[in-house]
Amino acid sequence: MGLKNDPGWQQDLLRLNMRRPFFKEQSIWAIWVYRYGRQVDAMPHGLRRRIKTRWYWLLFRFVETWTGISLPKEAVIGGGLRIFHFGGIFVHPGARIGTHCTLRQGVTIGNKTEGGAVPILEDDVELGAYAQVLGGVVLRAGCRVGALSVVVHDVDSGVTVAGAPARPLHPRAPELVLLQRPFGRQTDS
Repeated sequence: MGLKNDPGWQQDLLRLNMRRPFFKEQSIWAIWVYRYGRQVDAMPHGLRRRIKTRWYWLLFRFVETWTGISLPKEAVIGGGLRIFHFGGIFVHPGARIGTHCTLRQGVTIGNKTEGGAVPILEDDVELGAYAQVLGGVVLRAGCRVGALSVVVHDVDSGVTVAGAPARPLHPRAPELVLLQRPFGRQTDS
């Protein structure tokens, strides 16, 4: 039983776009262990599954400690997950993450209170460094969360939010963009 035929794993590798990722990218270790755990859970009950489950937990604890990335097999994570700058990343077991999402160091995806609701990230969501997504919020497809932001409300598709609590960033007015000059250039006015 390998991950070669797992479509989620294949998408994860494609997002890395590098040869021999296990030697160059520590985050792929955590993603591999997550995918392995999901595959073990899909096996029929029996001795093989019990042995592989114990092996999973040993690998999970080792990789979680070594890389600082906690991706429990109970979470539902789509293919193409990309983790930049590994370390301090915690995903709640009840979280749902869509395809082609990006997490950076220090990200937490969890509940606000014990036993509370957990976040849902749709496809192509990007979380900046140390972003915290808490409670039963939904981050719609293509949204972006800035570094050090705390998200406690839903975020619409394609919207970029930042701050604590996170709020939508408004695009600059077109007239302001026209007035800006490139750095170092002077005009005769």
